[in-house]
Parts: sequence; C-alpha cells; structure tokens
Amino acid sequence: MIANRIQFDAVKHDIFHPNQLGGIHQRSTEDAGLILTHLVRAGWVKGLQTSTLAFDIAQFFPSINHEMFMAVLRKQGFSPILVEFFASYLVALSPVISGLFIAPVMKLFYIKAALLNTTLLSFVDDGTILAQSKQLDDNNVGLYAYNPLLDLGYALHAGATPLKPKTYWRYLGFYFDRGLTFHEHIRYYATKAFTTVQAMRMLRNSTRGLSPKQWCLLYRSCVVPIATYSYRLWYFDGTRNKGAMNQLKRMQRKAALWITGAFRTSPTGSLEALAGLIPVHLMLKKLATHAVYRVTSLSDTHPLCSMLGEGLLRQAEPHTCSAALMTPAMRGKVKSTVMEVDKRVHTLTESFEPFAPKACPGDRLLDHYADRIHFDERDPTQDRRPYLDELIAKARADPLTVLAATDGSVPQSNQYQATSAAIIYKGHRELKRTCYVSGRVTAPDTELNAISCAVRLAVKQANCQHIMVFTDSMGSAHRAVDPSVHSGQAFSLAVCCALQEWFEADDFHRITFVYIPSALQWDIHGEAHKYVTELKVRVGRRKTDNSIDVLRSWAAHSVLDSWSSTFQDPTYQGSEFLELQQPDGQPLQPSYLNRGPWLSTFRHSITEFARVCQCITGHAPIGAYYRRFKINEPHGCTCGAALQSRQHVLLCCHDRYSVHYPCFLGDIASFMKYNPTAFGFSQDPSGVG
Repeated sequence: MIANRIQFDAVKHDIFHPNQLGGIHQRSTEDAGLILTHLVRAGWVKGLQTSTLAFDIAQFFPSINHEMFMAVLRKQGFSPILVEFFASYLVALSPVISGLFIAPVMKLFYIKAALLNTTLLSFVDDGTILAQSKQLDDNNVGLYAYNPLLDLGYALHAGATPLKPKTYWRYLGFYFDRGLTFHEHIRYYATKAFTTVQAMRMLRNSTRGLSPKQWCLLYRSCVVPIATYSYRLWYFDGTRNKGAMNQLKRMQRKAALWITGAFRTSPTGSLEALAGLIPVHLMLKKLATHAVYRVTSLSDTHPLCSMLGEGLLRQAEPHTCSAALMTPAMRGKVKSTVMEVDKRVHTLTESFEPFAPKACPGDRLLDHYADRIHFDERDPTQDRRPYLDELIAKARADPLTVLAATDGSVPQSNQYQATSAAIIYKGHRELKRTCYVSGRVTAPDTELNAISCAVRLAVKQANCQHIMVFTDSMGSAHRAVDPSVHSGQAFSLAVCCALQEWFEADDFHRITFVYIPSALQWDIHGEAHKYVTELKVRVGRRKTDNSIDVLRSWAAHSVLDSWSSTFQDPTYQGSEFLELQQPDGQPLQPSYLNRGPWLSTFRHSITEFARVCQCITGHAPIGAYYRRFKINEPHGCTCGAALQSRQHVLLCCHDRYSVHYPCFLGDIASFMKYNPTAFGFSQDPSGVG
C-alpha cells in the first residue's frame, strides 16, 4: 500500500523522470521500444541519423548515495516527515532492501536527479541516451560527454579474434537491426515459442496427460505471450511482415497438432479451427486494435503522449519528432505504431481519469468501507427463486431499507442504442424510475450505468440505512465500486463519490448487491427488464458515444467474421473437411471464444478428441487416406468393402454402429461412443513384445 500510494502521487505530480518507463504502473518495456522506434523512423523522414548510447547501472540500489537521495527528496518538495521515513528505512534495512516492495519506487526518485540534455529513455537501471543530427559525427560529439574515455591501465587483448560490431543490438529483450526490420527479434521469439511447444509434449501422450482443454489453455497462457512479445514494434499499418507471419504460423501449427492429436498432413486451417486457435495474423490484428485504445487510459505525463498529436498531448511536452509538430506530408511518410495510434484512437469517445482522487490507494471506497459493501453472489447449487422471495419479503418489511432494481439492454441491431434503467422501491411502494440511452456500449457497460443511476437515486432517499441493488451482472456490481481505469470508469467514480458521502453521514449505512438470474424474470427485476426493453432509440447522424469495451468487442467480432469468411475456402479448411451444422441449421463456424465449438464439445477426452479430429479432417488411419498418400497399408475395410472411406465407416460398414449421415457434432459424439475403435489405430491383440 505504501509503495502504491507513493507511486500514485509521484506520477500524478510528475515527480519521476518524464521518460522513466520501468517500475511504474501503466509503463512497460514495450512503451520504451515504441518510443525508440518512432524516433528513429521519424528521424529518417527528416533526414536525421540516430545514435544511441545504452548503459546498465550494475548494483544500482546498493550503490545509492543515501545523502544524495535525501537531498533529491527535499528538492522535490517532500515533507520532512516523509524524508525522515525514507532515511530510517534505508538505515534499518540497507542489507536487504533491494528485494523489498518499496525499493523500485526509491530507485525512481534517485534517477530523477540525472541531468541530461539529450533524449533519455530509462527502464529503472537500464537506460538509453539518444542523439539525432544530420551526421553521425555530430551525434558522437553529443554523446561523448556521456561516454568518456576509460583508461584501464592496460590494452584490451582479443587474441586472434578482433572486436567487431554486432549485427543486432539487444535492449530490454528487443533485437534491433539497422533497418528496424526486427527479423532477428521475430526469429528469436518464434523459435523460443516453438521450443516451448516442443517441451510441453512431455505433459501428455496419446492416451494420458492433460486434456485438450488444458492444452489449449496452456498454449494461450504460456506460449502466445512469448511469441507476441513486443509485436507492436514490427506490426503496424504499412509494414511488411509476411515473413514474420510465416514463422509464427509454423509455430502455431505445431501447437494445433499437439492439441488435436491430428496427422501432420492435416491442413493448417482445419487444425486451427478444431483447436479453437485464431489464425496468427487475425490474432495480431485484434491485439493491435485493442492496444490502440490503451493510450486513452494513460496518465497525462506518460512518455508516449509526448509523441502523439495535439489532441492527445495532454500535459506532456511535445517531442521534436511528435506527430503534433509534423506537417501533413510528413505524417503520411512516417510509418510507426505511434502514428497508427494517433490516426485511429479518435474513434473512441470515452475518457478516463487515471489519477482521480477516489482512485488513490488508501483513499478508495473499499479501503475505508469494505465491511459495509456486501455482494450476495450466485450459488450454483441453490435454487435462487425461493431464496430471493424470502430475501425481498424481509427487505420490504424493513422501513429503513431501499430496494433498487437495475437492468440494461443492448439491441441486436446496430441501428439502435443501448439503454439502462433503474427503479427505486421502499416496501411495496415505487419511489422513482428512470430509463435513458447509454450509446453504443457493451452489456456490462449498460448494467454499470444502471447501477450508478440506482445508487445515486437511493442515497437521496430519506430514512434509508440499507440499500439493496438487484442486478443480473455481478461483474458490473464489483466494477461499480472500483475507481481504477476501466470501461465505464465515470459511472464507477459517481458510485464511489455518492456512497462515500452516504457512508460518512451514518455509521449504520450499508449496501448489498444481490444477483438475480435474468432468466427468472423475477419480481422487481423483471419489472426493470420490461421497462428497459420498451425504450428504443435509433442511432442518429451525430457521433454516438461509445466505450472502450465496445470498440474492442467490435474488433473481436471483425476478426471472427474474417476467419469465418476465410474458412469457407476449401483450400484453407481442406477438401476432405466434414462440414457440420449448428442446432439452428447453420454451418459450424470457427471461433476462439470458449475454445470453439469442436474443442468445447470434446474437451475432456484425449483419445476421443483425436479420433474426432481425424474423422473431420479426413486424415485418419483408413484405406482412403492410405491410398491418397501412397502408404503401404491395406485400402479395404474389415467388412469386405474394397475401399475404407470415411463415408463408408460412418454409414455403410457392417462391422460398426451405423448412423444417419452426421449433421451435428452430437452425431459424431454418438458414433464415437458406440465405436471406440473407429478412426483409430488397430491394436495387436497379442500385445507388444
């Protein structure tokens, strides 16, 4: 808590070095890489050469001069009490302090004292000094002051191998080359991800080990972050990355084979669909779109803001290579992630307050009143209706309890806007109801909007000590009392402000959020649902308000539509792919949500899912496959048929349980259940050895 509070105040009041990117919330190594690559690319357009001097301060914290550190704090205007706290902290815990929670924050204060005239990018104790000019010699003059000659007393001896400059420069895990192609960077992390997939094979075999569901989760959580580390440095509008995509595609194909247990000859498109793995190029497109809107949630003094255009600078001073100081012609020539963000981020209308007073650690609502905020969560083993009937009967009998029913509605048609509603009761008497438009937002956003309205109305009621909010979105209820940056933060801040004033007025005031399954259409919540669905407001010609979550949702649906469109191509899914239908008669479409329709159906059985994948792809140990790939195995069936094809096994084979032509996944599941050896390798009854 102490470290978080100090960091919050230091960033809010711009105490840290403006280009310090390490050890601070909302700042990362990728931000340092984005700034560095943007400066180089913008310099190219201006005809400037860029030189960098990288340094690493060894044993940084043990080498800190305590007296100088105290002087830095005093100069920054910190109170004597806080300075004395740091002084006693250093003296008492000096031998072990580098591993404690507050050490990173203390390091950041110390770096603030560095006086540099050139551009400095710092990640805690790893720094880079940049100089840009028309000639490299001019850069060397500028950097010489920070790189003086060092007399070791003897000459360096390299033996028969002379010292040579490297082709690549490794900094913060990035591999830079002179042309910023990042070929080595992509090769390194694609190989690392590939070897990770290879190593994971020890966690299962063809019959035992992790389930397909667990394999998919392991790949997404452990391998994908490795493969996509700092992808924004090389993936943006206008860049050529076909070679990079091919390396990542090969890695993901290996993972898909591992998850499905399919044959190596199976088409990549069908493997990714069966495993619920979105194609690499679509995954990067979705992640890049999500990352674009992140800049709106950054602090006003974030180093990235100094590189953006006029509307996004906020309190940051524009850099000489910022988009704000570029001519329109230059803007079109500079290709970087920063320029892509500056171009596309304006579609978002929602604003955020990263340093709102109610979001300060130690001053948040839950920090002071956690014992007065309760959540009546859902119990899956409990029949909710009798419990709710008893609960509301007691609440109505209490004259000091106010009931609030909330609900939100998001129309399926894009022609209409989302709506939110709240109805306030005391006993059986309705006090107030309101319904209004929320714009283009997600369902959790509308629920949060409705909860915010209900709370602000409920706290105004006289003789109220207990507020009960009935909602079908407990996620939005938790978010309502969280003032940190998230979609709909403005509504959360309104709730926190209203509740804090209400709690301060009386020590007996409390609030309870009660979960109501929407399918119940229960009592007052059913009335709120009916009320909110009555309001229909079309999207007008004016720019409609939207939230960051809805834009991210649109990006996700966009890549799913692209995937579904590509999946219709037989050359992508494979000519032998068995097309199945959904219960509504529509063909099954690939998806990464809930691991896709195929993996979610057969997520527990290793052998069954492998046989299903082999059946659907047509790449299975059957005669038709042996004949197609010229494998020296019998082509006929054990029942006497001349060719053992998939259609023969499913419909005609007398040795197996025949079903009607499989239209649904359930048909395949039923067939595999009654035929445990179908589409699998036959085993020798005598065993092995």
